[in-house]
Amino acid sequence: MSNRHSPCARLPLNTLHWGNVGHGTHSSKPPTIPAPIYRHAAPSGPWPWMDLESDIISETELVPSTRQSVDRWKWRGYPQNLFGNWVADRVARSKMVENCSREPREKCKIYYVDVLESGEFKSANDTNPSMIEVDESALGQLWNQLQIEVRNGRSSLETKFNPSSLQPTGLRLRVLLVDNMKHPVLQMLGTRYNIEPCFFTSSLNWIPSRYQAEVAKKKGDHITVTLLFVRTAPCNKPAAPSQNKHVSCASAKLLRNIQLNGCLGGEKAINTQESLCLRSVHSPAEKYLLQDLLALHMIRSSDPSGSTIISYHPSAQWDRTTAERLKKLVHKVGESVYWQKIFEQSKDPTFFFLAILWYALYAWDESLDHLYTHMNWLETNGLSTNDNDLTTELHTIQAQLLHYASLLEDFRKSVTFVRNTPSPVLESSIFTDQAKRDSNKLMRRECDNLLAEIDRLGFQLKNITDLARATVNFVDSRRMQDLTIATVRDSAAMKQISYLTMIFLPASFVAAVFGMNVKEITDDATETISHYAMVSVTFTVLTAWLVVAFQSHSSFHEPGSGFFQRLSWPFSYVIRHILRLLRGQPSELL
Repeated sequence: MSNRHSPCARLPLNTLHWGNVGHGTHSSKPPTIPAPIYRHAAPSGPWPWMDLESDIISETELVPSTRQSVDRWKWRGYPQNLFGNWVADRVARSKMVENCSREPREKCKIYYVDVLESGEFKSANDTNPSMIEVDESALGQLWNQLQIEVRNGRSSLETKFNPSSLQPTGLRLRVLLVDNMKHPVLQMLGTRYNIEPCFFTSSLNWIPSRYQAEVAKKKGDHITVTLLFVRTAPCNKPAAPSQNKHVSCASAKLLRNIQLNGCLGGEKAINTQESLCLRSVHSPAEKYLLQDLLALHMIRSSDPSGSTIISYHPSAQWDRTTAERLKKLVHKVGESVYWQKIFEQSKDPTFFFLAILWYALYAWDESLDHLYTHMNWLETNGLSTNDNDLTTELHTIQAQLLHYASLLEDFRKSVTFVRNTPSPVLESSIFTDQAKRDSNKLMRRECDNLLAEIDRLGFQLKNITDLARATVNFVDSRRMQDLTIATVRDSAAMKQISYLTMIFLPASFVAAVFGMNVKEITDDATETISHYAMVSVTFTVLTAWLVVAFQSHSSFHEPGSGFFQRLSWPFSYVIRHILRLLRGQPSELL
């Protein structure tokens, strides 16, 4: 397996800031993500977040009927105002409210990136405002901002901030990236864009999903991709008090102990949802492998206002990729000559969606490079040391690798889903038949390029898994060899004891014989040696009889015989072999 460390080979994702800024109260250890509940991933399931063991909930919530509530505050009824089966009990069970950011110090921020009709990205300096910080005391203002239609490439909101910025160029796409999602913001976005609640529940609960909804021929649709991927997080030097984006090296050692010994008590538990500490390099370059989330919902539309991509990002307590970070990466897509040509060749906004998926591939690639280095380090230590914790760590990594393989397969399925779900916008009058064919061909080519890279990662992951299995087998075989050596050593000691016993056995036998109370040895004795021999032989035969009878598997009786049948084994054994002799079959009498 080749190592790729050229500075020009790819964008160095691990050299940039990943965490969240502004709060130093969060734990430095990456939190463990919840186990996904796959049955609630997509709206195709007819019973979203319903407990089958409980009674079916039939009551509905009433949405305020006043005109002000309908016009201005209708978003407060989401999701039931748009999706009637999402009653309060299901909303509570899905943790749609509970998992939203509730920390007052965590400000919900909405970043956006605009793509012009020409395919060029609007400069961050020219975009005004490039970020909206949600004021929870003025939610009505945010709702009004979301209602503003984009015309001629500039919204009236932008004109309010910069009246001289009017240009006759429209937008092809707007990307909204939401940090620290608050529940009112979730309701506004869901109502404004008519978003299926499964996007928010799968994102908030870390459930991989992919589906298409709201399909309107020649007009547009909604597609959702929520996937988990693995990326590296550095264990850097202690950060400033105002930053909480890196984990300390002391926490790395603590995390390893937690992984090996379980979270409580001394139980050794393997949790594949935990971050994996890589100890192959020393501080301050120690690494974590953690599971991150890429949650994208795209509204593909033929309207002049363009399409929209909404990206959800976990709150600051999760210490995952922020909206600000992904926004910078999306802007860098516009700097790529290769992708800029694609945007010029096709007006299909799905290509921007596909470009964002490459972020997960870059993170996977870097993670597997570090994991391969770590496995080589473990193999070297396995050859030179006899650390009991090493075997436990290898088994933990094996479990993680199996889990990573399932996540990588989800990634493959997500790209295949995008490839096989063409936009209904291509059927509109905007695209000619030739443009449609060219766009579909280009989409298949780019999806195949990404799938080929995923196949390469799958092969690389398989190599690492085989290396881990071989290392585990080697460590286990060496431990078995040590046990064999110890057994041979014990056998030698037992043999020496046997030799000593053999030396004293004749003398012990003679002493026992001369100590017998029989007439042949003692004059005043009442018993004889013949009586002793008769009783000894009788009890010996009886003991052998019972020993064979209590054995469920023996050559002296038929398999499956009952206890009373086994009790008569001397007779049945002799009769069986006599019958064999009479039939001319060879006897097996012992």
